[in-house]
Amino acid sequence: MLAINDKAPDFCLPNQDDVEICSRDLRGKWIVLYFYPKDSTPGCTTEACEFTAAAPEFSELDAIILGVSADSTKRHRNFIEKQNLGITLLSDEDTSMMQEYGVWQLKKNYGKEYMGIVRTTLIIDPEGVVKAVWENVRVKEHVAKVQAELERLKSL
Repeated sequence: MLAINDKAPDFCLPNQDDVEICSRDLRGKWIVLYFYPKDSTPGCTTEACEFTAAAPEFSELDAIILGVSADSTKRHRNFIEKQNLGITLLSDEDTSMMQEYGVWQLKKNYGKEYMGIVRTTLIIDPEGVVKAVWENVRVKEHVAKVQAELERLKSL
């Protein structure tokens, strides 16, 4: 798992429209990068809808919101259309980016072990340095906490 002041690994992944989004093209902007398990599940839907609702405020803070899961771009498109989302979702089907960021981990559920995504959010500064990390995110009120931390970081 990345820590505060680590350099965020570069990435290039397709978004919901099959357009490649690369971190190098986002230099100069703050990035709110959140990893979530699966499109159209209750917690992930709540998180995506709350980030969408807060997107104008994040935009005013010169920040872009990127959600990442192992779902396909087609599944992302369906999720966005169904929930009327206004954020960008990236597809990491081979989990290589999630592994680099340390969020693809061994999980346990009802005694079974499997590899999966640990719900995590990072704030990355305009130079590509991690400035905040939330691991094992609880969705309730999370977006407000991320927004408050971004405001604090920008005021330093």
